[in-house]
Amino acid sequence: MVDVTTEIVIDVPRVRVAEYAADPDNAPAWYQNIDFVRWETAGPLSVGSSVAFEAAFLGRRLCYTDQVVEFRPAEKLVMRTAQGPFPMQTTYEWTEAGVNRTLMTLRNNGEPAGFSRLLAPFVGFMMKQANRKDLARIKSILESGSPAER
Repeated sequence: MVDVTTEIVIDVPRVRVAEYAADPDNAPAWYQNIDFVRWETAGPLSVGSSVAFEAAFLGRRLCYTDQVVEFRPAEKLVMRTAQGPFPMQTTYEWTEAGVNRTLMTLRNNGEPAGFSRLLAPFVGFMMKQANRKDLARIKSILESGSPAER
């Protein structure tokens, strides 16, 4: 089992953080390993939406499709791998952390199958490292109001 939770406080209002983070089109800007996003269903994002991602992780190209299973705008987004090499659930939560501050929590959990099961502890460690970098990147983008946010 892989279960990785990472958090960061972003000095930006919760609604703005959530809107940016929940938009799959922004993922390549703040996720280091995601190179490409393609909507499989029409937007806007809602329960049932499907989004395909192309990413690199541990030296491998990964193509997978996530389906939105829960979405409460500005509060929580849960996506599950509908198609791909590693069944995973990704959960984003956004909570107030003071005036114009947001605690963003990113959780990835899943049960690897086959040979990947043996690598679960290593995958979890590498995922935690990547998630820390990704959350630092989204914090930098949002707090600076950089063009990647617009």
